[in-house]
Amino acid sequence: MPISSVIASTGSYLPETVISNHGLEKIPPSLAALIEQKTGVKTRRFAGPSQCTSDLAIAAAENCLVRVGFDPVRLDAVILGTSSPDRIQPATATRVQHKIGAVNAFAFDLNSVCSSGVYALKVADAFIKSGYSQSILVVAAEIYSRYLDPKDFSTYPYFGDGAGAVLLTAAANTDRGLLYSLLKTDGQKADVIQIPAGGTMLPYTRLENPKDVFFKMVGREVYDFAVNEGTNIIEQIIREAKVEKEEISYIVAHQANINILKEISSRTGLPLEKFVVNLDRYGNTAAASVLIALDELLASGQVKAGELILLVAFGGGLSWGANLFRY
Repeated sequence: MPISSVIASTGSYLPETVISNHGLEKIPPSLAALIEQKTGVKTRRFAGPSQCTSDLAIAAAENCLVRVGFDPVRLDAVILGTSSPDRIQPATATRVQHKIGAVNAFAFDLNSVCSSGVYALKVADAFIKSGYSQSILVVAAEIYSRYLDPKDFSTYPYFGDGAGAVLLTAAANTDRGLLYSLLKTDGQKADVIQIPAGGTMLPYTRLENPKDVFFKMVGREVYDFAVNEGTNIIEQIIREAKVEKEEISYIVAHQANINILKEISSRTGLPLEKFVVNLDRYGNTAAASVLIALDELLASGQVKAGELILLVAFGGGLSWGANLFRY
């Protein structure tokens, strides 16, 4: 059999500060009750003032490696999925690589917004299946609380901070591991989800509208995109991977909105009970959401060897993707 990329371990980290819907100081109390109704979010975690994205990533990475006693010196690569990096440069992954002691690993960032974790897993899989790497740590970490306008009800209440990690290793003569992936982009709609200022298109030195430093999205269009393409990519990967819907044991989808997950469940015919849901506790943690949910699923001990797990994400770019694993 050819080389496979198998999940050797997972890990996650959520900041200590828990913010309830009624604890959002800039959101009127009259609107707080609508937050759970609109998205299913009850609480979220916010990073502390001294924490940066790499700090969350490092904690998740260390939890992942310690769980199986994996020496970071053995890592060939560290890939960090994030759209809220420590700095514009250098890559935030370089600090993660240094702090965890992965002295032999190359490291880089990957930014496909909320799809970054799913994208990074496929990139790592390609390195492993090519024979170039034997073990790769994929981390996704976000601190969106730094990019949100506390007075903007359309964004601020729905996001949280956190990090997830997956250790992929090479294995031969096995039917387990990453079986199939799909990655997609629609750059025509790049402006639907964005932070306008901070890059070369609108540097801070030319900033006229102070609110252009904040995260923005066209809510209705994002919802329709997530439902439509989330449904389509699930149908496509099941068809192309030549598996039956009934064979899928768990769907770990991007934790953006419980109503999105309900609609995708309805359209695909996959029972909602198969969807892993933690957005009620953490909100939308962007790139980190799928990896955090995957870690919680595997840490629960309920997944049996040989079961199929489908990962699905959708986000800015617009981007979307899916990975099918046999555990």
